Amino acid sequence: VLDREAAGRQAQWAAAPLAPRAAEVLVVHAAESGKALPVVEHLAPVLHEALLAVRLRYRNLRRIRRLEAILEIANQWNQTHEVQPLLVQMAEAATGLLGADRASIFLWDRHTHTLVGRPALGIQDGELRIPDDRGVVGQVIQTGRPRRVDATAEPDQVDHDVDEQLQYQTKTLLCVPLHGSSGELFGAFEILNKNQGVFTDEDEDALVELAAHAAVALESAQDRQQLLSANRQIADQAAEGVRLIGQSPAIEALRSIIHRVADTDLAVLILGENGTGKEVVAQSIHYLSGRRDKPFVAINCAAIPDALAESELFGHEKGAFTDARDARAGKFELATGGTLFLDEIGDLTLACQAKLLRVVEEKVLVRVGGSTPIHTDARVLTATNQALAEMVRAKRFREDLYFRLNVVTLELPPLRDRADDVLLLADYFLHDFCKQARRKPPKLTAAARRRLTEHPWPGNVRELRNLMERLAYLSTQPQIQAEDLAFI
Repeated sequence: VLDREAAGRQAQWAAAPLAPRAAEVLVVHAAESGKALPVVEHLAPVLHEALLAVRLRYRNLRRIRRLEAILEIANQWNQTHEVQPLLVQMAEAATGLLGADRASIFLWDRHTHTLVGRPALGIQDGELRIPDDRGVVGQVIQTGRPRRVDATAEPDQVDHDVDEQLQYQTKTLLCVPLHGSSGELFGAFEILNKNQGVFTDEDEDALVELAAHAAVALESAQDRQQLLSANRQIADQAAEGVRLIGQSPAIEALRSIIHRVADTDLAVLILGENGTGKEVVAQSIHYLSGRRDKPFVAINCAAIPDALAESELFGHEKGAFTDARDARAGKFELATGGTLFLDEIGDLTLACQAKLLRVVEEKVLVRVGGSTPIHTDARVLTATNQALAEMVRAKRFREDLYFRLNVVTLELPPLRDRADDVLLLADYFLHDFCKQARRKPPKLTAAARRRLTEHPWPGNVRELRNLMERLAYLSTQPQIQAEDLAFI
């Protein structure tokens, strides 16, 4: 080796590989190579370990940054409630995160054995349909395992017909499965043409993590759209299907108040015995309001175990508790833009009442196990068959929450106090159920009608409704006699 600084004289050097079969070599200039060689051989493995530690640290830092980016992306997805915009967001996020050109989500239609890919640039309506056993995506669907392809090394693995259809050239490809909350496979997440090089193990790990969050967001959006669709259908039938039946003074007064408060955002507390129709009142308020096309979400607080009440109302993040395998939106999120009806509000624990008060006042919630604030503008309607004022005095219900929910009070009378409405309700239910049973409604004889009006109806409207349903399906005569009502 010539040392230029030594005027062309031969220099002394010592060199040793950092490790067996390592690409790196430690080279040291020395006055006497014989003395330097043992030092170099000693330093080489030390330097090798140091380099490995630095690389590992750099790899871990890169992975942490990617995970932080994925969590931020997932949070943005959870704020999107429509499937089509969500699919576009997912494709854009994947290409940006992994430095690629295109991405698509393929949803699996098992009944037709078809994969529906969105977004698909170059296709009308941005939708690509292929058989579920075709190409790399088909392989992922059939095996449930990720696949990476370098078209240069494996040209036969690329679906050239799809490339031609899209007027595109696939060079590199990474595809991972999408699994639902119960573990079932329902689609695949595909990303194409990395900007530099081929897709790596780290890319695959990142897309698998991204796909897990994508699956949760998609399920939530699909559930929400189904809920919206169902509520639109109900809203279309609201004028006929959700009606407060009756002509008694109490019901007329109640109907008048409902019309006045419906198109406001006032909190309404509905009081009444079991079976008086508190949910019907809540639905009437919702479908008469400007929120009628948005979700109406009802939950019976008495039916929720205390340990799960917060999760049901506010949702939870993955890992928040033992069985929380996936993140889940709560009832407040599902009712965003619409109405949340909390029946039997008096059965909530004091701890849950405190959190409910904060959400009602601030319109912001945090999922169980989470830290990200989520905005909700759901209107809250509540109901109970208990004496909340007495519960407040007994310190079993929070006073501040009571006054926050009790802006307007609607009290439903028991059916025994509205005898004039019994026959109206009976005729309404009987005709409705006979229509469902596809039969002509039988007539109530005078004796049967008298028996109905004299009955005390401890189960209120629910009891009467169930009786008419039974008669509609089980009575066989054109008339209903008093003897047919002997069991009430």
